[in-house]
Amino acid sequence: MSRTKKLKRPVASFILLTNVIFWPLFCLVGAIKLLGLPTWVFDVVRCLSAWSSTFAFAILFKKIYPTQSFAHFVKKKLTNKLHLSVIVVVLAIQVSIFFMIVLLVWNKEGVDSILTISSWGMLSYYFIKNLLSGPLGEELGWRGFALLELQKKYSPLIASIIIGFWWGMWHVPIWLTTGFMGIDLIKYSLFFMLSIIATSIIMAAFYNLNQILIIPIIIHQFFNFFIGLINGNLVDLLMYNAILYSLAAILLILINPKNVLYKTIPMNN
Repeated sequence: MSRTKKLKRPVASFILLTNVIFWPLFCLVGAIKLLGLPTWVFDVVRCLSAWSSTFAFAILFKKIYPTQSFAHFVKKKLTNKLHLSVIVVVLAIQVSIFFMIVLLVWNKEGVDSILTISSWGMLSYYFIKNLLSGPLGEELGWRGFALLELQKKYSPLIASIIIGFWWGMWHVPIWLTTGFMGIDLIKYSLFFMLSIIATSIIMAAFYNLNQILIIPIIIHQFFNFFIGLINGNLVDLLMYNAILYSLAAILLILINPKNVLYKTIPMNN
């Protein structure tokens, strides 16, 4: 009877395979754009590329957890009780950051229309399209597996910074195709990385407070959704996000509710 050999470095293998899957899909997205294929084709393939971490985790799953089933693992990540107080605090932080950025953009740029979307129909479509991409496609692998796996060895704070860094590096192809050059590209990359590491820390804190994967999915959703709503210079928007999300992360590190960022957190894998 053959036995599946368990991976010695599961997180490193996961990150590597996620990038191996993502790069060709991302190139395919670029090819679709260049060929001028229909927008829905572009959106579908782009959405699939965001799911590369879930594909990688599913492929590696039996070598990471040989005695478990993938479906049972996913079910366990979604069945804990959702704490309304955690959701309220998360939304309060993100909505506050959104309105602060709106005010900053309004004062600086004086744009005629501060929002990129003007109808409820388009807003609903954008919300759902955004949800089906990064928030649902990325969180099972990056938070549901990699963060919790690293927390077996490091504190949640250190684990979230490590995951935030590699999660940010996974976005490098996107940085290189934004059209920014020179100092603008450097600023874009720096602010993007700061935003994403700060968000990773915030996700770790609230995910450890309420151990259900819906929490990082919500944080991811509103991070992407809000920044796409504001009509302003993208580098400036990222700078505001980097500053405000970093301040929120620093505040959480100082408050450290229930010691969730420093102590070892027991999790059910």
